[in-house]
Amino acid sequence: MKVLLPWKLLPLFPLRLSTALLRATALELAILAGHLILYPTGIAPERRPRPAGVPPTPLLSPGAPHPPTVLLHGFVDNRSVFVLLRRSLLRHGRRHVESLNYSLLTCDIRAAAELLGRHVEEICDRTGHHEVDVVGHSLGGLIARYYVQRLGGDRRVRTLVTLGTPHAGTTVAPLAGAHPLVRQMRPGSSVLRELNEPAPGCRTRFVGFWSDLDQWMVPVETARVEHPDLIAQNVRVTGIGHLALPVHPAVAAGVREALEAGGTAAGTSGSASVA
Repeated sequence: MKVLLPWKLLPLFPLRLSTALLRATALELAILAGHLILYPTGIAPERRPRPAGVPPTPLLSPGAPHPPTVLLHGFVDNRSVFVLLRRSLLRHGRRHVESLNYSLLTCDIRAAAELLGRHVEEICDRTGHHEVDVVGHSLGGLIARYYVQRLGGDRRVRTLVTLGTPHAGTTVAPLAGAHPLVRQMRPGSSVLRELNEPAPGCRTRFVGFWSDLDQWMVPVETARVEHPDLIAQNVRVTGIGHLALPVHPAVAAGVREALEAGGTAAGTSGSASVA
């Protein structure tokens, strides 16, 4: 059966809808409504300075606390998208979980990656840890990957988890398709060509979560990390869309598992699935 949709939604939905896609779409709309309510709470940048006279946490050692976790949001979003994931990480033993807001006026992934680098250095200096883990949703994952591969961030980022990130570029052109950041997320962009260049010796472990119903990633496999020089695992998520990735409990559990494995796994390539 063919269903006619408003023209603004046409890039997001195929004309032939399955039951699974209908459920995922309903969930996406519910999450979008909730996120619009929370959005104002994440506009202000997060500030967590170390109180004067308090020494930093000791450097990582066997049995030491987890490294800090940095959360990086996607396009035209802010740190409020990670409310549930942040709560999950803290509840399961992560002592340092921090979010970075990059400006809505940001027009270049490279500039945002430099900002991330300064933010990571500040966290390491403040906490005493020499490494961090990073979780990036959508564009946030691409920014973090650029920092790791092109700006030497692999010496600081132990594990990079990406959620619905267009590693190979997405052909979806949203209403903001003329925005420079959107153009940089398209296949063949100069940024993606840089990320396809050799990256010998990259120390960061990558885990790419991709969903079979992610309507912003076209094709959906673009959210997989595919690079011969990278230590990468890809995790397939079924039955949910793009906006659900940072909030779904099953994905949160997968993210926690990926971060735990970052300290011990050899990092061989592979794939897994989260239903």
